[in-house]
Amino acid sequence: MVPAAFLVLPELPLTANGKVDRRALARLAESGGTLARPAEAAWVAPRNPVEELLAELWAEVLGIPQIGAHDDFFALGGHSLLGVRLLSRVRDTFGVELPVRALFTHPTLAGLAEALAAEMMAQAGDELLGAVLTAGAGPGETR
Repeated sequence: MVPAAFLVLPELPLTANGKVDRRALARLAESGGTLARPAEAAWVAPRNPVEELLAELWAEVLGIPQIGAHDDFFALGGHSLLGVRLLSRVRDTFGVELPVRALFTHPTLAGLAEALAAEMMAQAGDELLGAVLTAGAGPGETR
């Protein structure tokens, strides 16, 4: 029951009766107020181009302006449906299809970037192997 993030407000929105206006709070959260991480969570910038692109995708999907290398997708408010949306954008951006379980086994930005890089290398290796196996073969035949 520990919040994953905090929204910093200059004051709480109140109703005409002086009670907290929960609907206004929900609109503030959706409109992207100033988000603050818990004090104990040290922020580490994305360290390579793959992490930087993934951080942009996470920011779009989660609605959070800044994503760090060690941030956890689910701790930042992600869930399975947002995970599917994220992996769809990963496929569109990188041309690599990651299974949904990859996000559950690698929930941090750095972990998912490593899994993505490994999958990219595996696909490149498969394509190279396919090219080698079909090199020199006539139409309709393989070596």
